[in-house]
Amino acid sequence: MRLLAAEITREKLFIQLYQELPYSATVETETWEEFADGSVKISQVIFVERDSQRAIVIGKGGQRLRKLGEASRHELEEMLERRVHLKLFVKVRGDWTDDPERYREMGLDFTA
Repeated sequence: MRLLAAEITREKLFIQLYQELPYSATVETETWEEFADGSVKISQVIFVERDSQRAIVIGKGGQRLRKLGEASRHELEEMLERRVHLKLFVKVRGDWTDDPERYREMGLDFTA
């Protein structure tokens, strides 16, 4: 579920920024916490390779990141059939595409 949630956010990221952001961005679900009321709190990190890409994802005053989070949260709520509290963070991780550990976390073989 964590990987699926990350892919939903990644999809929304590329839908909103398809002309401005290269495909060298990824999303990782850092925490997934379920509550007694049935809701879930999900914290995700969007990794980009450069500071300029980080600024694009966040947008002026965080507006773009809010829109991204809202779109992702709505789809997650429909899929999970419960309330979702989604927290998004954007970090720069240069050359993450060359890091075998990133691929292992996604269940992929870097050497393939």
